[in-house]
Amino acid sequence: MAFDFDATVVGAGAVGLATGRALAKRGLTVLVMEAQGHIGQGVSSRNSEVIHAGIYYPTGSLKAKLCVQGRRMLYAFCDLHNVPYRRCGKLVVATSEAEVPRMEALYEQAVINEVEGVEHLTGAQAMTLEPGLKAYAALLSPESGVFASHDYMRSLHGEIEDAGGAVALSTPFEGAAPMSGGGFEVRAGGSDPTTITTRLLVTAPGLQAQEVAAKIEGFPADRIPKRHMGKGVYFRLAAKAPFERLIYPPPIEGALGTHYRKDMGGQAVFGPDLTYVETEDYSVDPGKRAAFAQYIRKFWPAVPEEALTPDYAGIRPKIHGPGEHQPDFQIDGVDVHGLEGLVALFGIESPGLTSSMAIGEAVADLLGA
Repeated sequence: MAFDFDATVVGAGAVGLATGRALAKRGLTVLVMEAQGHIGQGVSSRNSEVIHAGIYYPTGSLKAKLCVQGRRMLYAFCDLHNVPYRRCGKLVVATSEAEVPRMEALYEQAVINEVEGVEHLTGAQAMTLEPGLKAYAALLSPESGVFASHDYMRSLHGEIEDAGGAVALSTPFEGAAPMSGGGFEVRAGGSDPTTITTRLLVTAPGLQAQEVAAKIEGFPADRIPKRHMGKGVYFRLAAKAPFERLIYPPPIEGALGTHYRKDMGGQAVFGPDLTYVETEDYSVDPGKRAAFAQYIRKFWPAVPEEALTPDYAGIRPKIHGPGEHQPDFQIDGVDVHGLEGLVALFGIESPGLTSSMAIGEAVADLLGA
């Protein structure tokens, strides 16, 4: 049977583009469909742009494997394509003795996950590296960094096109149906609606993952996890950035906690916090400044509260609710939903950006591409 495309990917965020690249690099004809008018306008545009080393994630999890693998691939890709980044390192800081056991557990997990170079620091050593910091003890993760995520996505886009693939913008996914001889008929909306056929189908639309899955005929409803939206806001510092390295508290249940980064423009940014919301609202409440300042004082006592300014918000596509254990990435193939040639992604939040290239390769492998 002849198809219009070998593979179609729904969603042109970092994960969708990395998946499209992986499939195109394997010689497949690829279409990436994006509802917005530009690439990377969803979850991928509202994050910390942090490159995670892989120290947090449970043994044997997809997050552990794909974060470490993806981070190594990401640095190499950035070097090859001149994507700006800083491998600045990260300090995970315990500000009291009570937090030390959690730091020990993180160190042990980092060793299990084969994260390079992680080491224990005393509070004095950490404060020597970053004067002004308050630390009882710390872990130093030298492989962590920050990067220009939009430059990265533009480079992925370019590689897809260089390999003969296409990225169709302003082209929302309207539905799909399995074909009797294999493959899928996909309905695309927008100003010029059309129908295309594809042998393989990948859904990677971030916050719309559940909505897209429900539009695929034959996708079992009980295999679509419930969507939870975790909103996080960021505050920017209208003053000189106090630290060179990323500064993180020990992780909290369901998230990594409000952290500090010096972004690619050299400015200090704090966030995100975590609030579960019912609607996509990206406003930032200036009234949160006092709570942010109180939290930041745990590791930076001299934070000038008046210099914290509301910046932006992001919403993470979580598949767990408040107080629930944070689950693994969900990369579902035919063994889960019963539809040959389909891979559906759910709950691709942090460290999804770092892991994106490795996720793309894993999807291509799962499809037998």
